[in-house]
Amino acid sequence: MEVNVITIDGPSGSGKGTISQLLASRLGYHYLDSGALYRLLALAAKRHKVSLDDIEDLAVLAAHMDIAFQMNPEGGSPEVLLEGEDVTDQIRDEEVGAGASRVAAIAQVRKALLDRQRAFARAPGLVADGRDMGTVVFPDATIKIYLTASPEERAQRRHNQLIGKGESVSLADLVEKVRSRDERDMNRDISPLVAASDAITVDTSGKSIPEVLEVVLDIVRHSEISVGTA
Repeated sequence: MEVNVITIDGPSGSGKGTISQLLASRLGYHYLDSGALYRLLALAAKRHKVSLDDIEDLAVLAAHMDIAFQMNPEGGSPEVLLEGEDVTDQIRDEEVGAGASRVAAIAQVRKALLDRQRAFARAPGLVADGRDMGTVVFPDATIKIYLTASPEERAQRRHNQLIGKGESVSLADLVEKVRSRDERDMNRDISPLVAASDAITVDTSGKSIPEVLEVVLDIVRHSEISVGTA
């Protein structure tokens, strides 16, 4: 590829979003949160009253919705914009997440978003996180990493996030939701969640964010990519 692309795939709660953002910031690369695209589509469908069963209209909306990622110059999560509005918090809603999982299983939707995702690969480079970045979207990526963690740990991380927002949630229910989503994502016909054959798998269970970032940076340092800032 003309532009270096680092893909970081993995299940929900594995830490791929946080690590991808930190890595992109460290390298000075662009960042793609592919999962946010499906969450944005679910939110846009709700706003424009498009049924999640209306495949044709969903595909049209996916191809034309007005979206942008605005990186925070001071670090941290980028702002996610839909039609010029910051919807970063809204797309993390549990209902929107459930809708995202539904639309992500639609072949026409994934096809409509494919070119949009690939367009994020611009100089000096891209860190792309998702579930099929290394297998489908960027099969020729320079580096492919697959982050994972036990369902219990991923549920605990989500539980901590929700408690921090003042929401009362059941940890047992979250564990079941994590397992159900894994089952759905790994067994869907279109772009199932799976590590690319040439991906390096990193288990983040029991590791802190700095520890995981250091493992990932070490992988990058041992690649062909020039990482003077790393």
